[in-house]
Amino acid sequence: MYENYGLFIDGQWREARDKRVIAVIDPATEERIGVVPHAGPQDLDEALRAAADAASSWAATPGWERSKLLRRISDDLRQRVEAAAAMMVRECGKPLAEAKGEFLAAIDQFDWYADEARRIFGHTLAGRDGGTKLTVQYRPVGPVAAFTAWNFPALLPARKIAAALAAGCTVVLKPSEETPSSAFVFADAARKAGLPDGVLNVVTGEPAEISRHLIASPVIRKVSLTGSVPVGKLIMKLCADGLKRLSLELGGHAPVLVFADADPVAAAKACAAAKFRNSGQVCISPSRFYVHASIHAPFAAAMAESAKALRLGSGLDPQTTCGPMINARGRERVESLVADAVSHGAKVLAGGARPSEFNRGFFYQPTVLDMVPEATRVMREEPFGPIAPIASFESFDEAIGRANATPFGLAGYVFSSSLSTANRAADALDVGMVGVNDMMLASAEIPFGGVKESGFGREGGQLGILDYLEARYVKMRHT
Repeated sequence: MYENYGLFIDGQWREARDKRVIAVIDPATEERIGVVPHAGPQDLDEALRAAADAASSWAATPGWERSKLLRRISDDLRQRVEAAAAMMVRECGKPLAEAKGEFLAAIDQFDWYADEARRIFGHTLAGRDGGTKLTVQYRPVGPVAAFTAWNFPALLPARKIAAALAAGCTVVLKPSEETPSSAFVFADAARKAGLPDGVLNVVTGEPAEISRHLIASPVIRKVSLTGSVPVGKLIMKLCADGLKRLSLELGGHAPVLVFADADPVAAAKACAAAKFRNSGQVCISPSRFYVHASIHAPFAAAMAESAKALRLGSGLDPQTTCGPMINARGRERVESLVADAVSHGAKVLAGGARPSEFNRGFFYQPTVLDMVPEATRVMREEPFGPIAPIASFESFDEAIGRANATPFGLAGYVFSSSLSTANRAADALDVGMVGVNDMMLASAEIPFGGVKESGFGREGGQLGILDYLEARYVKMRHT
């Protein structure tokens, strides 16, 4: 499956120097689908050297030229959607339609930043006397170490690669070793588009080894991570020794507030579609459902009905609407969360177990829990799985208080037909992104990111490129 790829260093594909490899497993069958190189210290040093050697010339490349290269990458990727999506399904299990949608969204990142590369605006201020001019310029921060998670193997790397290249930074990317193929495809498209050698490098291997080695290097000037909160805290500590620029997009535990004036059935169907996408393994997945007591019963019934209608199976089967979880560890954690909720009195309306029809694969039934107490683990910990816990509320202040009571702050959602209620709730939620009567938040033109322990920095939109730029001020006196 990965025969034409490997480590991508200084414009070349190659195996690890010590020949070590890591197996990649299909979560729907538990079968090995291929191996990828396990980069060692020598490989990482070569990737760092390549990024350092290319840094000055790439930073000096005019924005218009960087734009043309990004557009060529985008155009090349559009020819690869079918094959790349099928590879993604084999790695992470999501249905093929979801994989195609994700790959197209990743292409949008390259398309968007092809424009932003030409729009890195500084500004000029009048001096305090007639003989001076004050100028603020933006310059690339320098070589970037980028680390991405497995759950969106195309979109997450694309957000970092496209913005960094547009800003004039070179990149050493470490994608997830569980879902590496999309990053390989991006590197191959960049090579064919004529991106200079060393500007983009891709390494695979053991996450802790690679992160420690790359971040410790003086070559790296900025680090970007999409991952869990514990990993984000570890990366932040590693960055502290070298005072590295850092942006973090970490976990979430998105509350959903369904107010009394909302249509409970329509809201429930929208929530189910978003909740069980990628088997709930989505950082902005709606994961705590607070429903006004007056419409709680029809909402819960519709949510359960939607969950029961989903069809589990291999993502390559066109009938599949919900695939497996990524690995046994994730499924076991979901099982423990459900067991904890039930032990505290929660009622299982749908799912709640491994499906009996599969004897292989990391499948778990789409699960709806009702009357879930606030003290349960599933209401306090990011579930990152196909669990929808429902609770009721009586007042606006109660709903907001419970929604904001976790350390997470990535996304939140509101359902209401009242403009006043919707605005009040959106303003009150302590999160980086809010969806009102809509749960599809991510797109290339918006700034994606969170607050509190969900991280800092933004990816996408006009703001996304700023994380890869440094401001420099020049005061010039005319002589």
